[in-house]
Amino acid sequence: MKRIRKKNPELVKLIEELSKRRENIWRDVASRLSKSRKNMAEVNVDRINRYAKEGETILVPGKVLAQGKIVKKVNVAAFKFSKEAKKKIIEAGGKCMSIGELLKENPKGSNVRIFG
Repeated sequence: MKRIRKKNPELVKLIEELSKRRENIWRDVASRLSKSRKNMAEVNVDRINRYAKEGETILVPGKVLAQGKIVKKVNVAAFKFSKEAKKKIIEAGGKCMSIGELLKENPKGSNVRIFG
């Protein structure tokens, strides 16, 4: 297994847990989270609003930011959320969760789209 050079123990644990999974979606997310911080995904809520369908589950292997507005009810899983982004998603009727929570809720990773 590849050595992880991250300093955040929460992130290291998540990457290790995702890497052990057999499903390709979790391995893909682990490799994306292993990238350097400057190459980690940053997705604004307006992009989620533009490309996601109502009721869909979106996974962001990085951080969700608050630029724009969101009117669709979507479930968003990410490593981090800005306070404003979390507030906007919840006000639109969506749900914010960590990648670990999504992994426990949906171990096969079915019907999940990766943004970023």
